[in-house]
Amino acid sequence: MNVVIVGSGPVDELPDFAAWPDAVFIGVDAGTLVLLEQGIFPKAAVGDFDSVSQRELDEIASLFPDFSRAEEEKDETDTELALEKAMEFSPQHVFVAGVTGGRLDHYMSALHAVYHVHLKHSGIKFYIVNKQNRIRFLEPGIHKIQRENGYRFISFYPFAEEIEGFTLENFKYPVVDETIRFGSTRFVSNEFDGEGTVSFTKGSCIVIESADI
Repeated sequence: MNVVIVGSGPVDELPDFAAWPDAVFIGVDAGTLVLLEQGIFPKAAVGDFDSVSQRELDEIASLFPDFSRAEEEKDETDTELALEKAMEFSPQHVFVAGVTGGRLDHYMSALHAVYHVHLKHSGIKFYIVNKQNRIRFLEPGIHKIQRENGYRFISFYPFAEEIEGFTLENFKYPVVDETIRFGSTRFVSNEFDGEGTVSFTKGSCIVIESADI
């Protein structure tokens, strides 16, 4: 089961939703309207809806019998609420879109929210996506990564703590037992064909796969 969470980020940065024909879609705030405009009826609409007009809010409320608007003053972000809602569908993969453009504070909060839920649900794969990038997190161990969707470049950064014992196999630039320290740009824009192996012994790794447009 795939769940796709769609925020209200710029429409021109959204991925092609046709990539997930059988997914469950969740609209976040004005992201609900984005989905409806594309002919996709989401399973749920989540958020405080502070970025929609009263007319738009009334329209959304009329479409969802169990609609409940979150309080504007709350501890959780709308993305966090949507991630919690996604867990109700027992997903294998969760894709979060519409959060990388616009305000950088919203992007950073989404990044940390996905990281937090990734740690809580180790059996589920979480991604932040837009039309030319895919972001995910890896924890210590051995990981097989397939080249998909035209992503040519792949970059690795430490997240939360530096990475130790970092090894890349079947990449254009392989490495063995390296350390990635904060501020390092050495592991940016690597490339691979087919399947590569990433392994490390300590730390959390953020992986960004990118394609030129």
